[in-house]
Amino acid sequence: MTDISKAIQSLNTKSGNNHEYVMTGTPTNETEYNSQVKFISGADANGTAIFSDTQAYSWSEISAEQSSLQTAYDNNEYQRDRAEEYPSIKDQLDDIYHNGVDGWKATIKTVKDKFPK
Repeated sequence: MTDISKAIQSLNTKSGNNHEYVMTGTPTNETEYNSQVKFISGADANGTAIFSDTQAYSWSEISAEQSSLQTAYDNNEYQRDRAEEYPSIKDQLDDIYHNGVDGWKATIKTVKDKFPK
């Protein structure tokens, strides 16, 4: 499962914000989220963090973003599988040199067929 930190980072990016936070533990529900994730609203004269009384994002926003990120990750499994299976760039260039582009394409097609979109 995509973690809460990635969901917060994604929501920050989408909203153009840079909400900083401190997380203690791994919240799995709204109660844990509200007690374990504290957003920073500023710093005092000594540079010590001042925490906001409210959450920058609601638990429902975090949960929805986690789900969206997980779906995107799951949908791209074929890319990760292909990346592990493709020959190294050095070997691919050698393949092109010895077998031409058509030979290289045949090698690559084998991997693409093994892990379709």
